[in-house]
Amino acid sequence: METRKKTNAGFIPVFQRSFLKPKYWGNWLAIGALAGMACLPARVRDPILGGLGKMAGKMAKSARRRARINLFYCLPEKTEAEREAVIDQMFATAPQAMVMMAELAIRNPQKTSQRIEWHGREIIDQMQAENQNVIFLVPHGWGVDIPAMLLASEGKTVAAMFHHQSNPLLDYIWNSVRLRYGGRLHARDDGIKPFISSVRQGYWGYYLPDQDHGEEHSEFVDFFATYKATLPAVGRLMKVCRARVVPLFPVYNSDTHRLEIYIHPPMDDLLEADDNRLARRMNEEVELFVRPHPEQYTWILKLLKTRKGGDIEPYKRKDIYPR
Repeated sequence: METRKKTNAGFIPVFQRSFLKPKYWGNWLAIGALAGMACLPARVRDPILGGLGKMAGKMAKSARRRARINLFYCLPEKTEAEREAVIDQMFATAPQAMVMMAELAIRNPQKTSQRIEWHGREIIDQMQAENQNVIFLVPHGWGVDIPAMLLASEGKTVAAMFHHQSNPLLDYIWNSVRLRYGGRLHARDDGIKPFISSVRQGYWGYYLPDQDHGEEHSEFVDFFATYKATLPAVGRLMKVCRARVVPLFPVYNSDTHRLEIYIHPPMDDLLEADDNRLARRMNEEVELFVRPHPEQYTWILKLLKTRKGGDIEPYKRKDIYPR
């Protein structure tokens, strides 16, 4: 059943009466628990969420295996024990960041903003003052949606592309939260043109550079200690959108219970770059953000699925981390 209404301004989540059926009751309990946790002080809930996240990470065999393989390829300089510690902390960070997102959705954003620390905020403030078009280059961190929601709560709306969730209720809830303070969502299966249109209209674009889109339009370039099929689309986007590309990465600090948002200077060097250089520069920015905070990155994704001819897909290998 359709849970989204398509308009010229993107997708609008639509509530369905079917969400009240018994098959969704378990989902509603989980959503209620998440909302209840978001009402607790962060210093109280973070240790609980961290423990639950680590426990879930031990049981999520497939996701943990993908993370192990990704780290085996990308960060071979770390010992096995160090990589396991990164994975444990990653699973701890995930619910902590997600609950902060829930907190931002149900409470006064000014309260949550007190626990936000921007590094380089003056970069985008100046661009806003000059009415420049902006596309944020945002690696897949666990708190990836929070900066967009914060900017929207301040009146600066963001346009982003998204994948549908397989569960219709969760799809409705997740996208409703993302749009809590305004903005636009464009489904990836609708193509790139609606996203371009929004950025040209003045919405700040939100582009995630590290998904694997296959070989056809990608470049094989270095990614940490391995290589990755990387789509160099951001170079074309900045030209057709007449926008500047600004790298951004959120880091949830469970010790201080704050979200630190790091902003790098605009990637103006991309204007004259070829596709190979474009792809590599995108990966360089991902590395600069992730190396100091590897636990913040979603290593459970199939980041390395597409390989050069003759190379075995890492997740199909039987000689490392057998199932």
